Amino acid sequence: MSPLVFVLLQLSILAYAIVGGVFLAFSDFIMRSLSHAGGTGGVEAMQVINREVFRWVFMTLFLSMAVVSVFVVVYSATYLAGGPGRLILLGALVYLFGCFAVTVFFNVPMNEALAGMELSADATRDYWTGTYLPRWTMWNTVRTLACSLAAAMMLFGLVWLTQSHIRLV
Repeated sequence: MSPLVFVLLQLSILAYAIVGGVFLAFSDFIMRSLSHAGGTGGVEAMQVINREVFRWVFMTLFLSMAVVSVFVVVYSATYLAGGPGRLILLGALVYLFGCFAVTVFFNVPMNEALAGMELSADATRDYWTGTYLPRWTMWNTVRTLACSLAAAMMLFGLVWLTQSHIRLV
Protein backbone atom coordinates (compact mmCIF):
# COMPACT_ATOMS: atom_id res chain seq x y z
CA MET A 1 0.00 0.00 0.00
CA SER A 2 1.32 3.41 -0.88
CA PRO A 3 2.00 5.88 1.93
CA LEU A 4 -0.57 8.23 0.39
CA VAL A 5 -3.34 5.61 0.58
CA PHE A 6 -2.26 4.69 4.11
CA VAL A 7 -2.58 8.33 5.22
CA LEU A 8 -5.90 8.67 3.35
CA LEU A 9 -7.28 5.67 5.24
CA GLN A 10 -6.14 7.14 8.55
CA LEU A 11 -7.76 10.49 7.71
CA SER A 12 -10.92 8.65 6.68
CA ILE A 13 -11.16 7.01 10.09
CA LEU A 14 -10.86 10.41 11.73
CA ALA A 15 -13.36 12.02 9.35
CA TYR A 16 -15.93 9.24 9.82
CA ALA A 17 -15.62 9.71 13.58
CA ILE A 18 -15.99 13.50 13.34
CA VAL A 19 -19.07 13.27 11.11
CA GLY A 20 -20.52 10.65 13.45
CA GLY A 21 -19.84 12.93 16.41
CA VAL A 22 -21.85 15.74 14.84
CA PHE A 23 -24.72 13.35 14.23
CA LEU A 24 -24.41 12.02 17.79
CA ALA A 25 -24.83 15.54 19.18
CA PHE A 26 -28.07 15.92 17.25
CA SER A 27 -29.47 12.54 18.30
CA ASP A 28 -28.33 12.87 21.90
CA PHE A 29 -29.34 16.39 22.90
CA ILE A 30 -29.88 18.92 20.11
CA MET A 31 -33.13 17.44 18.78
CA ARG A 32 -34.41 16.85 22.31
CA SER A 33 -33.61 20.48 23.16
CA LEU A 34 -35.35 21.74 20.03
CA SER A 35 -38.41 19.68 20.89
CA HIS A 36 -38.61 21.52 24.23
CA ALA A 37 -38.08 24.97 22.69
CA GLY A 38 -41.82 25.60 22.77
CA GLY A 39 -44.07 27.08 20.15
CA THR A 40 -42.30 27.52 16.87
CA GLY A 41 -38.81 27.95 18.37
CA GLY A 42 -37.62 24.43 17.57
CA VAL A 43 -38.94 24.53 14.00
CA GLU A 44 -37.39 27.91 13.35
CA ALA A 45 -34.04 26.86 14.83
CA MET A 46 -33.97 23.68 12.74
CA GLN A 47 -34.82 25.61 9.59
CA VAL A 48 -31.84 27.88 10.28
CA ILE A 49 -29.56 24.91 11.03
CA ASN A 50 -30.59 23.24 7.78
CA ARG A 51 -29.71 26.40 5.81
CA GLU A 52 -26.43 27.02 7.61
CA VAL A 53 -25.09 23.47 7.27
CA PHE A 54 -24.50 24.14 3.56
CA ARG A 55 -22.14 27.01 4.38
CA TRP A 56 -19.91 25.19 6.81
CA VAL A 57 -16.91 22.90 6.86
CA PHE A 58 -19.15 20.00 7.86
CA MET A 59 -20.78 19.78 4.43
CA THR A 60 -17.39 19.70 2.71
CA LEU A 61 -16.23 16.94 5.04
CA PHE A 62 -19.49 15.00 4.69
CA LEU A 63 -19.53 15.12 0.89
CA SER A 64 -15.80 14.57 0.40
CA MET A 65 -15.97 11.44 2.54
CA ALA A 66 -18.54 10.00 0.14
CA VAL A 67 -16.07 10.48 -2.72
CA VAL A 68 -13.18 9.11 -0.65
CA SER A 69 -15.35 6.13 0.35
CA VAL A 70 -15.97 5.26 -3.30
CA PHE A 71 -12.20 5.38 -3.87
CA VAL A 72 -11.62 3.16 -0.81
CA VAL A 73 -14.18 0.62 -2.03
CA VAL A 74 -12.52 0.41 -5.46
CA TYR A 75 -9.00 0.36 -3.99
CA SER A 76 -9.87 -2.29 -1.40
CA ALA A 77 -11.61 -4.50 -3.93
CA THR A 78 -8.67 -4.19 -6.31
CA TYR A 79 -5.56 -4.15 -4.13
CA LEU A 80 -6.36 -5.41 -0.63
CA ALA A 81 -6.96 -9.08 0.02
CA GLY A 82 -8.21 -11.11 2.93
CA GLY A 83 -9.89 -10.05 6.13
CA PRO A 84 -8.25 -6.64 6.47
CA GLY A 85 -9.19 -5.64 2.94
CA ARG A 86 -12.77 -6.78 3.45
CA LEU A 87 -13.06 -4.82 6.72
CA ILE A 88 -11.75 -1.66 5.08
CA LEU A 89 -14.06 -2.13 2.09
CA LEU A 90 -17.07 -2.80 4.33
CA GLY A 91 -16.26 0.26 6.45
CA ALA A 92 -16.40 2.47 3.36
CA LEU A 93 -19.64 0.82 2.20
CA VAL A 94 -21.21 1.32 5.64
CA TYR A 95 -20.44 5.05 5.36
CA LEU A 96 -21.81 5.26 1.82
CA PHE A 97 -25.07 3.46 2.57
CA GLY A 98 -25.62 4.00 6.30
CA CYS A 99 -24.60 7.65 6.38
CA PHE A 100 -24.56 9.23 2.94
CA ALA A 101 -27.51 7.38 1.35
CA VAL A 102 -29.62 7.68 4.52
CA THR A 103 -28.98 11.43 4.48
CA VAL A 104 -29.93 11.78 0.81
CA PHE A 105 -33.03 9.58 0.93
CA PHE A 106 -34.42 10.24 4.41
CA ASN A 107 -33.05 13.26 6.29
CA VAL A 108 -32.74 15.72 3.38
CA PRO A 109 -36.33 15.21 2.12
CA MET A 110 -37.62 15.86 5.64
CA ASN A 111 -35.42 18.96 5.87
CA GLU A 112 -36.76 20.22 2.55
CA ALA A 113 -40.36 19.63 3.64
CA LEU A 114 -39.73 21.52 6.89
CA ALA A 115 -38.02 24.39 5.05
CA GLY A 116 -41.14 25.06 2.99
CA MET A 117 -43.49 25.21 5.95
CA GLU A 118 -44.96 28.30 7.54
CA LEU A 119 -43.90 28.65 11.18
CA SER A 120 -47.32 29.48 12.59
CA ALA A 121 -49.34 26.85 10.69
CA ASP A 122 -50.95 23.98 12.58
CA ALA A 123 -49.73 21.60 9.87
CA THR A 124 -46.15 22.65 10.64
CA ARG A 125 -46.55 21.92 14.34
CA ASP A 126 -48.16 18.55 13.56
CA TYR A 127 -45.38 17.65 11.09
CA TRP A 128 -42.69 18.79 13.57
CA THR A 129 -43.97 16.77 16.53
CA GLY A 130 -45.60 13.83 14.77
CA THR A 131 -43.23 13.16 11.90
CA TYR A 132 -40.07 15.23 11.81
CA LEU A 133 -38.76 14.87 15.35
CA PRO A 134 -39.21 11.09 15.72
CA ARG A 135 -38.32 10.05 12.16
CA TRP A 136 -35.50 12.53 11.54
CA THR A 137 -33.91 11.65 14.87
CA MET A 138 -34.25 7.91 14.22
CA TRP A 139 -32.57 8.21 10.80
CA ASN A 140 -29.96 10.50 12.31
CA THR A 141 -29.20 7.84 14.90
CA VAL A 142 -28.74 5.36 12.04
CA ARG A 143 -26.22 7.78 10.53
CA THR A 144 -24.45 8.10 13.88
CA LEU A 145 -24.14 4.34 14.24
CA ALA A 146 -23.06 3.91 10.61
CA CYS A 147 -20.27 6.48 10.98
CA SER A 148 -19.08 4.86 14.20
CA LEU A 149 -19.17 1.40 12.66
CA ALA A 150 -17.42 2.61 9.50
CA ALA A 151 -14.63 4.21 11.54
CA ALA A 152 -14.24 1.10 13.71
CA MET A 153 -14.20 -1.30 10.76
CA MET A 154 -11.67 0.78 8.89
CA LEU A 155 -9.52 1.18 12.01
CA PHE A 156 -9.54 -2.55 12.78
CA GLY A 157 -8.92 -3.40 9.12
CA LEU A 158 -5.99 -1.00 8.90
CA VAL A 159 -4.45 -2.23 12.17
CA TRP A 160 -4.92 -5.84 11.07
CA LEU A 161 -3.37 -5.05 7.69
CA THR A 162 -0.34 -3.35 9.22
CA GLN A 163 0.09 -6.09 11.83
CA SER A 164 0.01 -8.86 9.22
CA HIS A 165 2.41 -6.86 7.05
CA ILE A 166 4.82 -6.47 9.97
CA ARG A 167 4.73 -10.23 10.61
CA LEU A 168 5.46 -10.94 6.95
CA VAL A 169 8.48 -8.66 6.86
